[in-house]
Amino acid sequence: MSVLAAHRVTLIPGDGVGPEVSEATRRVLEATGVEFEWDVQNAGLGVMDKYGTPMPDHVLESIRKNKVAIKGPLTTPLGKGIRSVNVALRKELDLFALVRPCKSYPGVRSRFQNIDLVIVRENTEDIYAGIEFQEGKPETAQMINQISAAAKKSIRPDSGLSIKALSITACKRIVNFAFEYARTHGRRKVTAVHKANIMKFTDGLFLQVAQDIAKEHPDIEFNDRIVDNMSMQLVQYPEEYDVLVLPNLYGDILSDLAAGLVGGLGLAPGANLGETVALFEATHGSAPKYAGMNRINPMAMMLSGVMMLRHLNETYAANMLEGAVAETIREGRYVTYDMKADRNDPTAVGTSQVADAIIGKLEKARTPTAI
Repeated sequence: MSVLAAHRVTLIPGDGVGPEVSEATRRVLEATGVEFEWDVQNAGLGVMDKYGTPMPDHVLESIRKNKVAIKGPLTTPLGKGIRSVNVALRKELDLFALVRPCKSYPGVRSRFQNIDLVIVRENTEDIYAGIEFQEGKPETAQMINQISAAAKKSIRPDSGLSIKALSITACKRIVNFAFEYARTHGRRKVTAVHKANIMKFTDGLFLQVAQDIAKEHPDIEFNDRIVDNMSMQLVQYPEEYDVLVLPNLYGDILSDLAAGLVGGLGLAPGANLGETVALFEATHGSAPKYAGMNRINPMAMMLSGVMMLRHLNETYAANMLEGAVAETIREGRYVTYDMKADRNDPTAVGTSQVADAIIGKLEKARTPTAI
């Protein structure tokens, strides 16, 4: 049990299945014995009518004040002109590093075993920065003309544009973070992932920065891979890799691929980290069609809670919670449908029942054994 004062943490339940997995996660975090003071803040589609934005300023201020937050998934409508709430959070709070561990747990239904990878994704630049120009707009025509003239390459006039920008500043920051993460977590190797053979002035810059910084960390092995080859390597030889550091877009894609190696997004936690603020979240989306059905696997958000506990220096509680999750997976009894060998298995349990099972193990672990 923690001997420190209660940790004040912003809790954003999210929408879709978010409130269900958030509540399950809150319950298991409290069952570790660590004291929390939850600052509950609502965001997403449910607050649009009231505040005119899915991410009100007071939510951002809560995170800035508390320095630590954990959130459920938030919905972003496709093609509706609303920027991703997750991307906005990362940009507004300068959460430049997204860390996504992908780890095998015995009992998981997967074609792969003994996977232990960490994706370190740059979180603020690249295509995801949202520098876009809509097809048919006057400013888009102006940009097409300017770029075509400067690059001496024609762009079709009926094009939409997305600008890919990578800076030395952001590349240095994320690569240094990856090496420091590897060192502090006992990792052996960092691999930079890029497409520098084609995008020589963006991905080429990323690779050059990574190579230069690698020389400052001779204790950590370094190599690089082209992103399409890396995709194949992860499927064929995942054991060859340890920490992968990537620009924003490739990091998003390959983190889902790596999650697939260990059983899917239901087991994929994540941490968005900046200089002063940390925001923890599950990798999966809000799955609104399952909202209120008590069906979705909460373990990704629970494992994000494990990462949060470690960030708060509650190492014993973090290890206890991860152990309880791992034991629940290994036993295979109190797990959701996606964790069963047959997804139609009638013995699958719901979101809240998974939390109940894990809480039972935590209570047992915290109870002194009679002599």
